[in-house]
Amino acid sequence: MVKKRNILNMTLAAMFMAIGIVLPFFTGQVPQIGKMLLPMHIPVLLCGLICGWQYGLVIGFVMPFLRYSMFGMPVLFPTGTAMAFELATYGMASGLFYSRSRWKCIISLYRSMIAAMLAGRIVWALAQMVLLGTGEGGFTLQMFMANAFINAVPGIVLQLVLIPGVMAALNRTGFVQFSKKTAKIQNMEG
Repeated sequence: MVKKRNILNMTLAAMFMAIGIVLPFFTGQVPQIGKMLLPMHIPVLLCGLICGWQYGLVIGFVMPFLRYSMFGMPVLFPTGTAMAFELATYGMASGLFYSRSRWKCIISLYRSMIAAMLAGRIVWALAQMVLLGTGEGGFTLQMFMANAFINAVPGIVLQLVLIPGVMAALNRTGFVQFSKKTAKIQNMEG
């Protein structure tokens, strides 16, 4: 049973990697919009949630480098390198927080995603500070706020709508299981 689960996780992780490599082509036709939608973040978050934090960490870290080696984007310095650490944090944090949640439900999913997004943005900022420095011409607080939050609002909203929708659909198919106890509580509230 464990061997079957490991094979399934490896297969799913490979699928999420492929999605992360292809998805920017659909959003990147208009570069400004493509950057705002954060297309590589979605499969990494899903990989962490579905396959576990270990797979999310590896897929998140490798994806920008693999995509660069195949298509020359994202540019490795500083964008791709900082993005590798950011995506690795997203994959690890989403999977770790969700797996340790008392109940597997939409509320736990949102908590895990928001915590992962905040952790990923902090790691991204730290990576940018190391790569660019913090002095004049380096990484500034204004750059952090603009790139991590203000310009990313469409992508954040997309993630907060799309990922729970995918997880709820997978719950209906039985592929992902939300806790029965929490489902009863949610039904009584709704």
